[in-house]
Amino acid sequence: MISKVLIANRGEIALRIIRACKDLGIKTVAVYSEADKNSLHLEFADEAVCIGKASSSDSYLNISSIISAAEITDSDAIHPGYGFLAENPYFAEVCESCGIKFIGPSADHIRLMGDKVQAKVTMANARIPLIPGSNGSIKSKEEALAVAKKMGYPLIIKAKAGGGGKGMRICHSDVRLISALYTAQSEAQSAFGDSEVYIEKYLENPRHIEVQIAADNYGNIIYLGERDCSIQRRHQKIIEESPSPFVDKKLREKLGEICIDAIKSINYTSVGTIEFLLDDKNNFYFMEMNTRIQVEHTVTEELTDIDLLKLQISIAAGEKLKIKQSDVCINGSAIECRINAEDPEKNFLPVPGKINFCYIPGGKDVRVDTHIYSGYTIPPYYDSLLAKIITKGATRRKALKTMDRALSEFIIEPIKTTTHLCREIINNPDFKRGNYTTVFLDKFLSKQE
Repeated sequence: MISKVLIANRGEIALRIIRACKDLGIKTVAVYSEADKNSLHLEFADEAVCIGKASSSDSYLNISSIISAAEITDSDAIHPGYGFLAENPYFAEVCESCGIKFIGPSADHIRLMGDKVQAKVTMANARIPLIPGSNGSIKSKEEALAVAKKMGYPLIIKAKAGGGGKGMRICHSDVRLISALYTAQSEAQSAFGDSEVYIEKYLENPRHIEVQIAADNYGNIIYLGERDCSIQRRHQKIIEESPSPFVDKKLREKLGEICIDAIKSINYTSVGTIEFLLDDKNNFYFMEMNTRIQVEHTVTEELTDIDLLKLQISIAAGEKLKIKQSDVCINGSAIECRINAEDPEKNFLPVPGKINFCYIPGGKDVRVDTHIYSGYTIPPYYDSLLAKIITKGATRRKALKTMDRALSEFIIEPIKTTTHLCREIINNPDFKRGNYTTVFLDKFLSKQE
């Protein structure tokens, strides 16, 4: 049993974890930086501990401070949320060595899937199709040019330990490949402490599809449908929906079954997400696996009526899955818009500052996960995500109509946000028809200039 959870995160995901713990009768401990002393998650946790100064390295990435906070509060588990230390295998190992339950998979599984090169090898062994690419990391421009000559352009350079678009560059020529190689290596080193990169064939106009899975310690595994995450800018997702308008029942079952086989082959436990690129002929290729709760887990929850946070915590507590695959029902449609403190008219420049007035939309079939309030000051040190608006409906059309209404009601003054951009996207005729790929937003934005 887990009796007290320390939440090693901030913002809306910290609040989301607190709510799940309360439903399960588990006490919570919030940690916070000096910049987050007025953050809302402190109000709802049972205890709160300051773990350092404003910068992430001094607080939310400070493993010793987080472990100390867990020990002085007698927390028997730590939930990392997403980002920060959520996919840091060393952190998971430290938790285990201190007798604290890490709510997530084992350190070995985090390490295996965090190494993007080794993850591809693992999934290839599980017979999941891969995008053609280099055999391992690229060390020099000569190796990069040799791969380019063999596969042809366009290519994409990716960080071995990466994610979130960091250490990633698309190349269409030898000259671009060489310059991008050095830039990607430098960016990867800065972001992940690992400069190794690899190269893949770049698929033009694909869809980004991810499959949600959950696996307990007793060999029980389920998949909970797919999410379409193709609306993204610089590889950062902005709008997600489930089910994908591009995936039919047959393809959904095929993706789900191969994901279950892959998870079974590595004895993975906890929740997780396997991500794919799909071409226009329904060919799918493994991208990566995320060994944590996703930002966009909400659309799966709304679609299936299954609480993924409570599921994740119960698995960590050693409980068996109470849900069988036959119990998972895909009903209607759900969509999420991420509201960021960014100014789309100024190349998405982050906009920290004080919120003088805030109004959160509501009503039937509207869910808003957020940590902001009137009078809250957005700090400049962290991710710009302010809120996630999730709507659902019996049909995709109804979910979109509700989303349009919810977006029109959201007020965050005087902060510039992506609210209006999201509303423009969901009212775009191509998007309404489900006719979009990962390049949709770039083309959409270029027409706005």
